Amino acid sequence: MRSRWHILVVDDEETMTESLAAWLREDGYSVDTASSGREAIERARAREYAIYFVDLKMPGLDGIETMMEIRKLQKEASVIIITAYATVDTAIAAMKEGAQEYVVKPCHPQEISLLVERIIRVKNLERENAILRRKLTRQYRFHDLVSKSPRMAEIFDLVREVSSQRSTVLVQGESGTGKELVARAIHFSGDRGERPFVAVSCAALAETLLESELFGHEKGSFTGAHAQKKGKFELADGGTLFLDEIGDISPKLQVDLLRVLQERRFFRVGGTEEIAVDVRVIAATHRDLAADVREGRFRDDLYYRLNVINIRIPPLRERREDVPLLAQEFLDRLAHELGREVSGISEEALRVLMDHDWPGNVRELENAVERALVTCKTGVLGAEDFAFLSPPAPAPAGLALPAGLTLQDLEREYITATLQRTQGNVKAAAEALGIDRSTLYEKVKRYDIPR
Repeated sequence: MRSRWHILVVDDEETMTESLAAWLREDGYSVDTASSGREAIERARAREYAIYFVDLKMPGLDGIETMMEIRKLQKEASVIIITAYATVDTAIAAMKEGAQEYVVKPCHPQEISLLVERIIRVKNLERENAILRRKLTRQYRFHDLVSKSPRMAEIFDLVREVSSQRSTVLVQGESGTGKELVARAIHFSGDRGERPFVAVSCAALAETLLESELFGHEKGSFTGAHAQKKGKFELADGGTLFLDEIGDISPKLQVDLLRVLQERRFFRVGGTEEIAVDVRVIAATHRDLAADVREGRFRDDLYYRLNVINIRIPPLRERREDVPLLAQEFLDRLAHELGREVSGISEEALRVLMDHDWPGNVRELENAVERALVTCKTGVLGAEDFAFLSPPAPAPAGLALPAGLTLQDLEREYITATLQRTQGNVKAAAEALGIDRSTLYEKVKRYDIPR
């Protein structure tokens, strides 16, 4: 019903105010009037109006100033500036400050009716979309995870089952699939949710630094240790410690970590006092730890200690039904953070997103939406905004690969070629490969690739 949409007419000319209000009431809208900018602002504080018709030239606060104050109170309101003195400069000023339309007196009833009808039609669509998004979010959201995939629904159920247990969890999945989000969901949905959640990236630090980071150190235990420092295990006492990229830790740290998991006790670096902690450990890796165990790169006893509960997150290409849902989720959040008035994604753009393989998984999708949002020229993301996702040119027919190469040999050669093509620019190479810079650094180190 039109009567649910409230309109305020603001003009110091009583005849104009009453005429415009009467036309709008005839169309079925609920209309109030105000004879000054101050009165309009007071009404806006007391009630939410969908549309404001505001006269440009008024005593006291003029139309632009009134509109700016109204928009501070009601950001979603549509403001239409009306005036008998139409100039290009005033039109530009009004639009620049947030006016949706600019109408010149004398106003024609049919013109006003069509204008309001068009604005209300858009508001109805926005309201329906918002309701739909809220329903989808409630239905498919679990903490910060959003998915409608049956495989992810199974993971959500498993997370609920294990959230209040102390058993160690190993989360496995490709880079960018959301392993830390799963770890956070486990922590915050369990009985440790009020206690600390502490995250450590095992790939980001050298062995000596990581040892100090995990277990802390005593004053004077090494050069630069000017004071006692608590480690992440102590800081996470009573809560959860998330060890990201656990597959990258050194053999020595593997032994130290195994002891902590078995005994729940450890020594700070350089310390003599044993410290007991109650910490739940959640580890994550993009590596195949079982293969690393077979090849002697990872201790089997630590692997079994970590792998009490195993959660494998499928890559985005194996759950493409999540792409539209995630893309809209990212758009809603990023548009708000970046201050961009972009609210939707066209069907053509969604087809582009669905056809992409997403080697960087959910993180790559988020970055793609942000890039498209920054360059978008309209209120809807179109296929042209995702042109940078165009698939690479197909390999020449009859491309021959040398016989006897392992998958790791091929990966090493491809990374080497990509770094050569980008002249050693790791950021550009990581983007071309669809992986994180930290992952690329780890592979460069593992394969001893010259940069």
